Amino acid sequence: MARSIYITSAEGHSGKSTIALGVLDSLSRVTPRVGVFRPIARSTNERDYVLEMLLDHDGVDLPYDDCVGVTYDDVRADPEGALAEIVARYKRVEGRCDAVVVLGSDYTDVGSPAELAYNARIAANLGTPVLLVLGGRQQHGQVEALGSQMPRSPQQMGQIASLAVAELVRARAEIAATIVNRADGERAADIASAVREHTPSSPVWALPEDRLLVAPTMGDILRAVDGELVKGEEELLGREALGVTVAAMSMVNVLPRLSEGDVVIIPADRGDALLATLTANSSGTFPSLAGIVLNGDFEIPEVMQRLIEGLASRIPIIRAPGDTYDTAVRVMSTRGRLAASSAQRYARALSLFDQNVDIDELTRVLGVARATVVTPLMFQYQLLERARSDRRRIVLPEGDDDRILRAAAILLERGVADLTILGEPFEVRARAIELGLDIGAAEVLSPFDPVHVDRFATEYAKLRAHKGMTYEKAADLVTDVSYFGTMMVHLGEADGMVSGAAHTTAHTIRPSFEVIKTRPGVSVVSSVFLMALADRVLVYGDCAVIPDPTSEQLADIAVSSAATARRFAIEPRVAMLSYSTGESGSGAEVEKVREATALARERAPELPIEGPIQYDAAADAAVARAKMPESAVAGRATVFVFPDLNTGNNTYKAVQRSAGAVAIGPVLQGLNKPINDLSRGALVDDIVNTVAITAIQAQAEG
Repeated sequence: MARSIYITSAEGHSGKSTIALGVLDSLSRVTPRVGVFRPIARSTNERDYVLEMLLDHDGVDLPYDDCVGVTYDDVRADPEGALAEIVARYKRVEGRCDAVVVLGSDYTDVGSPAELAYNARIAANLGTPVLLVLGGRQQHGQVEALGSQMPRSPQQMGQIASLAVAELVRARAEIAATIVNRADGERAADIASAVREHTPSSPVWALPEDRLLVAPTMGDILRAVDGELVKGEEELLGREALGVTVAAMSMVNVLPRLSEGDVVIIPADRGDALLATLTANSSGTFPSLAGIVLNGDFEIPEVMQRLIEGLASRIPIIRAPGDTYDTAVRVMSTRGRLAASSAQRYARALSLFDQNVDIDELTRVLGVARATVVTPLMFQYQLLERARSDRRRIVLPEGDDDRILRAAAILLERGVADLTILGEPFEVRARAIELGLDIGAAEVLSPFDPVHVDRFATEYAKLRAHKGMTYEKAADLVTDVSYFGTMMVHLGEADGMVSGAAHTTAHTIRPSFEVIKTRPGVSVVSSVFLMALADRVLVYGDCAVIPDPTSEQLADIAVSSAATARRFAIEPRVAMLSYSTGESGSGAEVEKVREATALARERAPELPIEGPIQYDAAADAAVARAKMPESAVAGRATVFVFPDLNTGNNTYKAVQRSAGAVAIGPVLQGLNKPINDLSRGALVDDIVNTVAITAIQAQAEG
């Protein structure tokens, strides 16, 4: 039977979805099949966006319709019948999962003091313990997301906890833990202590208020005012609006009132105010704005449009039909949504949960044991946790690529690594702000910085003097971001480098061949992919670097790949692949693998190595019993060494596409210091994983 948790609150707008996401993410780290269930959907007219967000999590594989119980209408019409239907539908989800996150109702129906009691009854009937979420902010009717909500005191939180706990106990619901969300950060410990008095037998945690998580995006505001985007980048509609300024005065009085992340409301016939606001936003001397809302039915005059085009401003400009008051009210009452499409907000929510909730204690309370299988998601979590345990500095040379900035924001938010981003500092930071990304903790360094260029050129000219390199040539060459980043790693100013999102593999790794060079005893740089299958992780090499390796190079690849496997907690059992197994075949290609196997055994006699061996005999225990029954590797291989790049590259892609494996890499091996290459089609998640891998490699270097 699945272990489950019922997440409920005593009122609306408690930020329960943030807690649900954190719990779901925590469970996905330790168990492979996690489900989500929504007993009462928040809307009968549209899909529940909170449920959709949770179902978008990589750890969940369930269809939307299976995860919904009933509607508010069903509950009002027949509470007992609705409860029976909820239990029946939940049981179908429970049977398919190891753990289930059950998310209680959202108080979006007509207000009812009995809603918590009904949630408690559901939890008791499902046999699911309750995680009680208490809101740390006072609720005053219509919530003003961009207005002010006063924090509740420890005494107030204690009173609310007392009432909520009594309601749950009356319904015979078991309380597993309590979380105070959006708490006053300065009094978080006192708040947790006050709540704990009423739940002494279960843990209590407090998460501080985070403005980013409750702020609406410009896209939310666009929908709230029934507006249209008339100028600016559509991508920037994802930026959060942290405040509101109404430009109803002269601009001399408005400009000093602007704050970072503001949305500015301007009457559409105030061209002077629009121009002044755009100029202030791009000047660098005023705060960066989230967007502009022009209210009223006036068109932007053609001459003003030409002027705006000339300013090359990317800030979203929305036109709304209402008057100033109506528009301001709509903007002020717009609530932010924690959506999977907002990577920065998603990462911030998970980071906030990780920093304030004891994950080990939570999973212990829920009775969820760590699984023996390793899913792709669980492996990626392990990478992040290992990188975070001993943070290293990684240089990212491509600071002009939005994917790099988005990945950097996630890496910094999750504390995975310290980062140096190459690019002109003002341009890189300005673009990050435009995208609503926080990279404040990163070092941003110009590759034309004269002090670094002089040092790097001097060192590079010395290293390459035998090739006729002069200081003058070196000074020009090291301003190339790949060379600049590699020199940082060489001189110890960074522990590793990740590049290639916007550059070829050759451009990325050529400097490392010249400067970093290979490790002692290793004759060749090669690569592996970490292939995360449904229940385990395998190592494939070489799939990216050496087209037609010799026997000596294959032996090097085998030994290096085994070392890489061990570095990532994979016990190496090496299969030297060929089109025949054991002594059954002959030919030049088989002999190459046979010779490579002998060389690899000489260099690493402690390694279990088998070859030549076919893939099926290496991977399938039944085939192995027939073809190589005495082998310690056959049927149990974890490291697969392919005879050439053609075979390796096609095989990893076939497994990736056909078996649904997650291919992480290529991971370069054999260099003195870690340099890793990205695909030019790399996604943000690929960059995050590669940085974590590079940091782990750097940890092993000491």
